[in-house]
Amino acid sequence: MSRGLVRELVRLGWPVLVAQLAVMANSVIDTIMAGRYGTLDLAAVGIGSSIYFSVFVALMGVLLALTPIVAHLYGAGRHADIGEELRQSAWLAAALALVSLALFAYPEPFLAVARLEPALEAKVRAYLHALAWSVPPSLLFRVFYSFSTAISRPRTVMALTLVGLALKVPLNAVFMYGNLGAPELGSTGCAVATAIISWIVCALAWAWCWFEPGYRPFRVYARWSWPDAKALGRILSLGLPIGLTFLIDVTGFTFMALFIARLGALYSAAHQIAANLAALAFMLPLALGNAASVVVGQSLGARQHARARAAGLAGLALALACAAVVGAGLYLFADGIAGVYTGDAGLRRVAAGLIAFVAVYHLFDAVQAVVVNVLRGYKRAVVPMLIYAVALWGVGLGGGYVIGLTSVDLAWLGLFTPLGAPGFWLAAIASLMLASSLVTAYFLRVSRADSVN
Repeated sequence: MSRGLVRELVRLGWPVLVAQLAVMANSVIDTIMAGRYGTLDLAAVGIGSSIYFSVFVALMGVLLALTPIVAHLYGAGRHADIGEELRQSAWLAAALALVSLALFAYPEPFLAVARLEPALEAKVRAYLHALAWSVPPSLLFRVFYSFSTAISRPRTVMALTLVGLALKVPLNAVFMYGNLGAPELGSTGCAVATAIISWIVCALAWAWCWFEPGYRPFRVYARWSWPDAKALGRILSLGLPIGLTFLIDVTGFTFMALFIARLGALYSAAHQIAANLAALAFMLPLALGNAASVVVGQSLGARQHARARAAGLAGLALALACAAVVGAGLYLFADGIAGVYTGDAGLRRVAAGLIAFVAVYHLFDAVQAVVVNVLRGYKRAVVPMLIYAVALWGVGLGGGYVIGLTSVDLAWLGLFTPLGAPGFWLAAIASLMLASSLVTAYFLRVSRADSVN
């Protein structure tokens, strides 16, 4: 493993990791503050955020096509062409924002799956209606995010997300508890705070792009561009399968949360804690995957095919080493970690049991996170999407429903169903074992063929 490549991955990866941790810290803050406010509000944040992210991450995934597109142009030295790609992506972000507003205004399909008690459903609806207004600025910020990371300027993104994080606790305190004359909104206050922060960060990002001299060679504000069907089609041809892959991934978690909600608020809240930790741990391999994707894209743009393959392998090795350490920590300190989230002894016991599953889950999650991002650097997104559909929806969600909520004869394996929430996590682990194996095999094949050609 080349030391130069490792240094490059770390240089690009650590600001992205800090930025992603800052974003996740917002969710952690919401989870902890809602947990202290009340179990019902914690369940509302868990279910509501699951629905929100299933929609937002899929839409955001479409825009992530911009990262490999810009990275290839940057590697080829075609800096002046990058501005037009951004302008077209901004139009696409606006269109996707309108879709999201409609979905959050009418969340009935999601709520029908969960079969929530009336009090909890009312809180989830209020949470989603408020959080919907964070989507337009968040999608526009993601255009800036993809652009900045693709041109090797991730520290700007990091700084902006840290500004947002600094505002989270005080704004939550204002709107959750009714401080400074604001109404006391409970869990909905978390969503109101997020929407306000999203608009602030988006405005700062594009103002920085205007004033910072380092962004001028890319001609972002050089002229006005109307939507161009050909350019949008090029973005969508890569972005749609990426978005669908995210949709498959996130909806697997979303419907997992909704099915577990049928077991009651206690198990729903415990699952929210475990899922929150899984997402938090995921940020490290995701940052490495993002960095590897940028190096791969820039290398391919410069026609350095061997370097692109080596960058993918280096990212995978780093992610595996880090995942082993993180997984061990989660397993050994599961009870103490659960205690950070809640003072309820019953909830802490159930959550600690699920965190032990997260420790194993994370190992396979780290592999797929890096490899699927590297494949995006190669502009390969369709095959990973198909793999995810079979593994995560079929094995993960379908298998979880069978062994988690129904009675099947698995006594020969020492399992007695229904297993409840642990059954869903067992199936999720099996699904990632399958997905990570298949996408890794596909990457090795694609990168080998690309190097030869």
